[in-house]
Amino acid sequence: MKKFFGKYKKLIGMILFTALCLIIWRIGIHIKFPFANYDSIPTTGTGNLFGFLDVFAGGGLTQFSILSLGISPYITSSIVVQMLQLDIIPAFKEWAEEGEAGREKLNRWTRYIALFIAFVQGLALILGLKATSNVYFRDVSEFNAFTYLYIALVLTAGTAFTLWLSDQMTMRGIGNGASMLIVAGIIVSLPTMMYQLVQYFLTANGPYYDATADAITWKGIVLYIVMMLIFVLIVVGVVWMEGLQRKIPVVYTNRPAVSKLVGKQDSNIPIKLNSASVIPVIFASTLLSLPTTILQFVEASKGTISQWWYTIFSYQEPIGFAIYIILIFVFAFFYSFLQIDPDKMADNLKKQNANIPGVKPGEDTAVFISKVLFKVTLLGATYLAILASIPVIVTFIFPDLPSSVQIGGTSLMIVVGVALETITQIKTEGQAQDYHGFL
Repeated sequence: MKKFFGKYKKLIGMILFTALCLIIWRIGIHIKFPFANYDSIPTTGTGNLFGFLDVFAGGGLTQFSILSLGISPYITSSIVVQMLQLDIIPAFKEWAEEGEAGREKLNRWTRYIALFIAFVQGLALILGLKATSNVYFRDVSEFNAFTYLYIALVLTAGTAFTLWLSDQMTMRGIGNGASMLIVAGIIVSLPTMMYQLVQYFLTANGPYYDATADAITWKGIVLYIVMMLIFVLIVVGVVWMEGLQRKIPVVYTNRPAVSKLVGKQDSNIPIKLNSASVIPVIFASTLLSLPTTILQFVEASKGTISQWWYTIFSYQEPIGFAIYIILIFVFAFFYSFLQIDPDKMADNLKKQNANIPGVKPGEDTAVFISKVLFKVTLLGATYLAILASIPVIVTFIFPDLPSSVQIGGTSLMIVVGVALETITQIKTEGQAQDYHGFL
């Protein structure tokens, strides 16, 4: 045991540091922002108020925490910066092509934009909560413009601290810090979800309790088992789908010396089935959640306009669901072609004296890669759409199911994807230390 800890001391230290950062983050989640009326903050039912946005805050929104906004402004900022690199801001495009120095500048601007977005979101959050009810705040009569700005600045500082904490985890811990925080927020909600499932299907509080027989009906037991099997199948399916790749074969010319020394080498360009990861679902959900959240903050008027907006932007409604799926496909294609530029890839192959068998170098190669990427992305977008549809389908079948149970396939995909990346990094670190000890 002593030999093991001595051999993998660095790896164990990285894991412990990551755990320490997550503990600090969870402590911060329970610190309420200024002027919050702690006794009047509702402990149940508030998940419906913020919906999908609360997942990335680790429940901070429902607890009115100083870390309420979490890492979500940074995610939005990253997508915005990547979009601005498409000849919208020439300087951003130049930095993207400058290597490490350019990436440093882009990362700095990504953080600046994230803090600006955090301030706007924090101000909108406070104004919305104040418009909904005064019960959430104390000393309401003393509220003025400076009070709103003060609370918004505190929430922005909370986002800045979260970004700093995620950077520390990335540099000194295991895995990507931002991804680890998102996963931690999802995992924290799992015990509550399991408890609510048991309460709904297997207790007297649920709809499947037969009072005359003083027992749970067989239907409730069967449905509970089916729900558990669905979760297991989703995890297994996500693990399998995330590992799928389309490999484009590549042949290198003018390398006789290499071939004589090492023999024939098969090279290929791997294109993941889901190149865009969960970003399309996040962006689509955010775009649809913002209008409905704003409507919920405003006093319920039951008017035609409110109902019309709700029908369009709520993915629980047929029109909103259709828009949700369309947005997932649009962002999946956009982000995939943003991540994998066929023209740049074809140009790099040409510079390396490489070509795809049966395809001419240059423009023909770019067209071939574009066609392959389009087909792969079509399958990947369909896969994302199915995962995103699961919570909507479950809600349709069980309309009274608690909101904490409605964690769908996208959340599980984030957890599985980050878990696979973390395991890979742990293996890499362990092998590196093995080689170091051997040398």
